[in-house]
Amino acid sequence: MIIVLMGVSGSGKTTVGEKLAERLGCGFSDADRFHSRENVEKMRAGIPLTDADRRPWLAALRAAVERRQAEGVDHVFACSALKQAHREVLSPKDDVVFVHLKGSAEVIGPRLAARRGHYMNPALLASQFEALEEPRNAVVVDIGGTPDEIVADVLARLPKRE
Repeated sequence: MIIVLMGVSGSGKTTVGEKLAERLGCGFSDADRFHSRENVEKMRAGIPLTDADRRPWLAALRAAVERRQAEGVDHVFACSALKQAHREVLSPKDDVVFVHLKGSAEVIGPRLAARRGHYMNPALLASQFEALEEPRNAVVVDIGGTPDEIVADVLARLPKRE
């Protein structure tokens, strides 16, 4: 099973993703590592990415998904996947489970402000919420709990394997 933890920056995708992958005994990849240097610099400067900026990034992520599928292994990816079009690139055959880590700007804002060592400018949070298109077919999990509670919630809601 390929799982993409999606949501705005600061929703806990990396923290929850690492813990979820550990619980599932599988690999984890953070989509942030797939961004070009130009994209990272734009975000650091507080400039929102355009769909054109995201296109090569999403293609690289889809290629990583396909590699894991070809290997026949489970894998967890952390990726904002804010728009339906982004999710369609990542899962053109509906072959990925999306988990939307959902929270309010009031919850996420302080997390972003406290985060150290990450290039994402907290000023971009509003643009992330503006770009977010609620997913149609995703597991939706509230991020109000601790990371361990969120992981337990995700695990309880994942589709059962045959």
